Amino acid sequence: MLIILSTSSNGQKQTEETSPSDTVFVMQKSPWGAVVRSAVFPGFGQFYNESYWKIPVIWGTSALLISGWVYNNNLYNDNKDLFISTGQSLYQYRRDFYRNQRDNFTIYLVVLYVLNILDAYVDAHLYDFTVEEDFISGSSRFNFRFYF
Repeated sequence: MLIILSTSSNGQKQTEETSPSDTVFVMQKSPWGAVVRSAVFPGFGQFYNESYWKIPVIWGTSALLISGWVYNNNLYNDNKDLFISTGQSLYQYRRDFYRNQRDNFTIYLVVLYVLNILDAYVDAHLYDFTVEEDFISGSSRFNFRFYF
């Protein structure tokens, strides 16, 4: 019994000595903080992650989709009123067409909103990641090797 206990205690000492350093990686950007920022105001998570070029893309796409929604909603209301006043099937067809187009733009806006949040989350996770070469020591960060 004494031999078994001494062997197990020596094994523990060896693993403690050979264990890697106790450094803890701390992320500079909070992924959930970026999600909350983007959920409250689209593009604010990208601002938090310092991905400034994405903000006009999100806002421009949102403006385009909102203007498409407004355009189709106005045509839907016009054709709905014409169909109610005249009863012609042409206006009913147009009313249904513009309603479907307006609903599609609603779906596109929701997809853009979700992608905005997802992008902020992923970008915050990848904020600290780099593959830059250290030309002085000849090694790269994260031990990536580039072969050309």
